[in-house]
Amino acid sequence: MEMNEEVYTLDGTVDRHGQPAIRGRTGTWVSGILLLVNQGLATLAFFGVGVNLVLFLTRVLGQDSAAAANNVSKWTGTVYIFSLLGAFLSDSYWGRYKTCAIFQAVFVVGLVLLSISTTLFLLKPSGCGDEETPCGSHSTFHIVFFYLAIYLVALGNGGYQPNIATFGADQFDEEDPKEGHSKIAFFSYFYLALNLGSLFSNTILGYFEDQGMWALGFWASTASAVGALVLFLIGTPRYRHFEPKGNPLSRFCQVLVASTRKWKVERTQGEENLFEVDNKESAMNGDRKILHTDSFRFLDKAAIITPKDYAKQGKKIYGRNPWRLCTVTQVEEVKCILRLLPIWLCTILFSVVFTQMASLFVEQGAAMKTKISNFNIPAAGMSSFDILSVAAFIFLYRLVLDPVIARIKSKPKGLSELQRMGIGLFIAILAMVAAGVVEVLRLKDAKKDCPNCVNASSLSIFWQVPQYMLIGASEVFMYVGQLEFFNGQAPDGLKSFGSALCMTSISLGNYVSSLLVSIVMRISTRDDMPGWIPGNLNKGHLDRFFFMLAALTTADLVVYIICAKWYKYIKFEGRKGADDNSDDGQAEAAAATEHRV
Repeated sequence: MEMNEEVYTLDGTVDRHGQPAIRGRTGTWVSGILLLVNQGLATLAFFGVGVNLVLFLTRVLGQDSAAAANNVSKWTGTVYIFSLLGAFLSDSYWGRYKTCAIFQAVFVVGLVLLSISTTLFLLKPSGCGDEETPCGSHSTFHIVFFYLAIYLVALGNGGYQPNIATFGADQFDEEDPKEGHSKIAFFSYFYLALNLGSLFSNTILGYFEDQGMWALGFWASTASAVGALVLFLIGTPRYRHFEPKGNPLSRFCQVLVASTRKWKVERTQGEENLFEVDNKESAMNGDRKILHTDSFRFLDKAAIITPKDYAKQGKKIYGRNPWRLCTVTQVEEVKCILRLLPIWLCTILFSVVFTQMASLFVEQGAAMKTKISNFNIPAAGMSSFDILSVAAFIFLYRLVLDPVIARIKSKPKGLSELQRMGIGLFIAILAMVAAGVVEVLRLKDAKKDCPNCVNASSLSIFWQVPQYMLIGASEVFMYVGQLEFFNGQAPDGLKSFGSALCMTSISLGNYVSSLLVSIVMRISTRDDMPGWIPGNLNKGHLDRFFFMLAALTTADLVVYIICAKWYKYIKFEGRKGADDNSDDGQAEAAAATEHRV
């Protein structure tokens, strides 16, 4: 077959009609840019609700601070729980395109209902909802309507988020060297789009909502979500798709059951007696075969061929029993997940550090000098430096550091994902040390008897800039590397699950942070001491909490290095192009596979 523009992708993607995807007509940056803008608009819409939700609950619904904070925590946690649901439906049944479209539609419906309820029911009397004018009481119907709306927002955003990053990566053929490089870059720009969307909602929308213009803020979020959905649907003819592989839980359980049933079967050396489908059947299913590894050898027994593995009726032999005999690829899928778990657990403590930016950093900033002339800088607004740092370091890494390191190492790629995640943990340690040092300096200039801790220190809030910038830099190395790592190392049938792991890490980071604060306050509070993190920070020792987090993250980094050295990268068998047009194409695919692993 002649080489022309009708070259098929090598990674098994299909077009919207289920036919092998043609490289020149599908995917690449045409689809990628649409999805990046989609992500930015969807993030703007989500944080347009989430960034000031606690203020809405206190000012509009009349809840006390503790109840409002608790309800926001439950709502945020629900978002991450729904991310696992979205990943499961995507990997198992719907595919990423359908899952993204459905959950985005649910997201839009939730925002429309929220905007309607706020406009018609909740902002009564007119003009209420700012810092000075609380709203009146509301009927049970109005409250139920509101909670239905925000939990539809949680369902829509949670189910959409883990799939959109993976779906964007699907638009680039990792078996092609040029597109493989673009795929790696996509994750960086994806995280940048997420941060730019949140920057607008945290600043512009956050300002209007803080002034009591809740209906305007929510309708703006709705318009942004509608725009995101329209853009997503416009790209439909161009997208590449991986077909769903069926329920991963059943495949996982089949390996465990089969290996347990054969626990007495002797495992001989070599792979000759291990079952695997042939290349033709694998290609027809759109699967890439995973090469065998020696770790978790007990699971290999699930792929050992025995006479009992095939169903019989009389003298006739029927297909294999999947609960007795599994393919090597199926066994390796389970091994992949087991190898990923220690790495994933090590990322949770980083999320604990990241969480401080939205909680204790803000409290620390509120207790510093926040006025410049007559302008008051909101403590939460300092997170803008984090977003600017993320943008700067993404471009610095992609355009400067990565090419330089790759040239030094004489390899196509600079730092590996695991190396970048380790660097992210190290920078997070520096961020906590910086925050602790700033707190020591703040306490030196603090007004000890300040009851409300507003401008309680003469130290300028701009001393916080380094810790926010360091957090932003650490995000670029950790979270972008984490997205790439889990997407690249998850088996083909579990790509969305890999992205969901990233979101779940952030969720658990919130819970662990709350647990650490509770434990620290319980231990450090005595009759003559209000604890490390009291209501009046000038009477506490927030610096010790930051230094403690630095020490814990250091220990976590040591454990992470051990896990990273133990980790074995997934290895796929080289795939022939759908057109089988040249040895060069096959060599390219093999080279790309070797580069990836």
